[in-house]
Amino acid sequence: MTKDNTAVTRRRVFHIPGYDPIHPRRYRELYRKESASQAAISGYKIAVQAGSGDDVFHWIVQSEMDQQQVTARIDVLVWSDIVRDSMAQSILATYRQLFLTAWIYISTGTLRRLMWMRKGPVIAALYPVAMLLGQLAIAIVLGLWIGRLAETGLNAAVTAVGLGGGVIAAVVGWLAWLVKLGILGTVTVFLLRWFKAHDNRFFAHYLMHDYAFSAQFWGATPPALDDRLAAFADQIARALQDDHDEVLIVGHSSGAHLAITVIADLIRSGRVPVHGPKLAFLSLGQVVPMVSFLPEAKQLRADLAYLATQDMLTWVDVTAPGDGCCFALCDPVAVTGVTPPGKRWPLVISAAFTQSLSAARWKALRWRFFRLHFQYLCAFDQPKDYDYFKITAGPLTLADRFRDRPPSKSRIDVAASKYTSLAS
Repeated sequence: MTKDNTAVTRRRVFHIPGYDPIHPRRYRELYRKESASQAAISGYKIAVQAGSGDDVFHWIVQSEMDQQQVTARIDVLVWSDIVRDSMAQSILATYRQLFLTAWIYISTGTLRRLMWMRKGPVIAALYPVAMLLGQLAIAIVLGLWIGRLAETGLNAAVTAVGLGGGVIAAVVGWLAWLVKLGILGTVTVFLLRWFKAHDNRFFAHYLMHDYAFSAQFWGATPPALDDRLAAFADQIARALQDDHDEVLIVGHSSGAHLAITVIADLIRSGRVPVHGPKLAFLSLGQVVPMVSFLPEAKQLRADLAYLATQDMLTWVDVTAPGDGCCFALCDPVAVTGVTPPGKRWPLVISAAFTQSLSAARWKALRWRFFRLHFQYLCAFDQPKDYDYFKITAGPLTLADRFRDRPPSKSRIDVAASKYTSLAS
């Protein structure tokens, strides 16, 4: 630590997860496990304990890094119940979501413009569409095949007993058709229910609900989240009044664009004290363009432009080309086409999975796309300058840690969105 850096001894961290139906205790246990692994690799000490005496879900971290002791409290926005409610839909409703969401992205030209930047996340977005349509096709084809076998068998039986002509034959023909139709419906429903019951292997329904949730209001924040985000902003505002060295907001995946709105509201409303804790924002594996490119994302675009010039904020955006579920190295402000004069943020850098993970570890994770999307919150066995646990529980502020870090040379900062209007 240099004399220009201010040591952090007390930090508050506010984590906004992406679209996840699992309770945030999952994130606590992930932090506990992965921080222990990273500490063993990097040679520092870290301990995690569950929070208590508070109705807000959190945990406490005690660490010793670079001969400095740090205490951090990590609070998580709980919206897993909202996610579960949005996923509690019939199979028919999911297919209705599929066609509506596809219509929104295709009819607005958003899908085509997203593909200009990164094909990986667009392919990930198209995956549930293709998978759900494929499941439907398999169910129908199998139902038709079994129905045809039953029809053939019934006709053969009728012929065998000498009922091949007349009124009886016509009745039998109608009966065979009804049997075939019934089998088609039964097999189709059975298989679609089976696919849904095993969605923990296919992720088709989950991802479809994810994209539909963000797109259902054409880019505007879903009303179901308004009160939850406002309450979380109040928590952050109270922390900014306390004796902390840094207040760090972390937005992961679709939680990144929610964090952008929360932080912009805090600064606009004057709830960030000039002489209070350092305010920092770490966006991880962001998919901001999936929302900011939509026609009604006017407030999000205004928030992006607003945060880009703020001098009371440090914003570091971390992605990795190896993560096919994010818009890797895409500057969310620039690609949305809302770059203001005097733009300062975000600092766009890469977690460089292929370098910060050993060859063996990268080989083991390379095709586990959803696991890689969470790698930002996990240990690296060949860490470079990105270490989630040093950022959240180490002795340097985010500003100091990346003070001399240049942005990634391969970042994408060319405007690509068709819609650039801002909320007034």
